[in-house]
Amino acid sequence: MAANQDMKRVVRQSKFRHVFGQAVKNDQCYDDIRVSRVTWDSSFCAVNPKFVAIIIEASGGGAFLVLPLLKTGRIDKSYPTVCGHTGPVLDIDWCPHNDHVIASGSEDCTVMVWQIPENGLVTSMAEPVVVLEGHSKRVGIITWHPTARNVLLSAGCDNQIIIWNVGTGEAMITLDEMHPDVIYNVTWNRNGSLICTACKDKAIRVIDPRKEMIVAEKEKAHEGARPMRAIFLSNGNVLTTGFSRMSERQLALWNPDNMEEAMTVNEMDTSNGVLLPFYDPDTNVVYLCGKGDSSIRYFEITDEAPYVHFLSTFATKEPQRGMGYMPKRGLDVNKCEIARFYKLHERKCEPIVMTVPRKVSPGLQTCDLHVDDLVSSQDKRIAKLEEQMSNIAI
Repeated sequence: MAANQDMKRVVRQSKFRHVFGQAVKNDQCYDDIRVSRVTWDSSFCAVNPKFVAIIIEASGGGAFLVLPLLKTGRIDKSYPTVCGHTGPVLDIDWCPHNDHVIASGSEDCTVMVWQIPENGLVTSMAEPVVVLEGHSKRVGIITWHPTARNVLLSAGCDNQIIIWNVGTGEAMITLDEMHPDVIYNVTWNRNGSLICTACKDKAIRVIDPRKEMIVAEKEKAHEGARPMRAIFLSNGNVLTTGFSRMSERQLALWNPDNMEEAMTVNEMDTSNGVLLPFYDPDTNVVYLCGKGDSSIRYFEITDEAPYVHFLSTFATKEPQRGMGYMPKRGLDVNKCEIARFYKLHERKCEPIVMTVPRKVSPGLQTCDLHVDDLVSSQDKRIAKLEEQMSNIAI
C-alpha cells in the first residue's frame, strides 16, 4: 500500500504528460531568409492565423518579411518587405483584433503600425498607417492590449513605457519614472488591467497603468546579471525566467500579493541564452525557448505545490535565433495540436507542432476528434469577450 502511494506521488496524473513536438517536412519550411543578426533579445518572429512575420537583415534601414502561412518553400531575394524604418527593427507584434495589422519598434526611436493587404504584400511597403513618436532612444518592446482595440504599448531604452491610442496616434499614458534602467520585457495580464515588467535593475514590477502606480515589486527576483523575463499566468501569478548568481538559468513563480519569497524556484542549466517563455492559459502549459538553444522545454503549472511540473523537452540539432508562437485560434485541434512554434534558424523558419496523442477510434485514420478537453471554453468565448471589451478604452 505504501509503495502504491509512493508511485502516485512519482507519477502525476496529467493529460499533457505525453505532449510531443514534431518539426514539419522541409517543403513546409520558409527557406532562404536572412534572419536579423541584431543583438536584441526579442523573438524576431510574430505569427497569426494568416501570416508569419520575420525581422530580417536590411541594408540602410530596418525591414521585416510578411509571408502568408501557405507561402512555404524558398523565398526569393526580391520578395517584398515592410521597410519604412530608418534603423534596424527590434520587435514586431500582430494586433489580436485584426490579422492584417502589425506594429513594429525600431532603433530609429519610432513605433510604426502597418496594414497588410488581404493576400500579403505584392510590392514593398514603406508607408505605415501611423507613426508613433515619443521615445528618445531605440524601441525594443511592442505589445498590443489583449482586449481594448487600438491600444498599443511600447517600451524603449529610454526606460519609458508609453501606451498609445493608435486611432489618434497620441500617447495616452507615459510611465517614465518607474524603471531606473533598461526594460527587458513587458506583458499584459489576461484582461489588460495590469502590466508586468522585468528590468535590468533585477526587479520585477506589477503596474496598474490607469493609476500609474506600482502595485507589487520584487527586487533581485533573480540574482544573475543576464536578462530576465516576466509573464502573467491566468490566475494572476507571475512567472519569471532569469539567472542565478552562479549563472544557472532559473524559472520562478511569484504571487503578486506577497512578493517576499518565490512560490517556487527551479534551477535549469548553465546555458547563457535568455529563456523566452510562451504561455497557454487554456492548458496552463509554459514553453521555454532559449535564444541560441536547440530545444523547447515545457512545464505544466498547477495550483498546488510544487506548482511547476516538468513535462518534456523537444530537441533539434540547430540552435534557434528566435521563435514565433501561434495564437490558439490558428491551431488545428482536429489534429490534436495544442501549440505551434515558428523556429528561426540563420537562413530559414521552421514550424514545430506540439500535439497530444489521442486513441485512434475504429474507422478513423486520425486521432479521436473528441478534443474538447484540450480546448477550453475560454477559447469559445473569445469572440464574445472581444465584442464586449472592444468599446472599453484603457
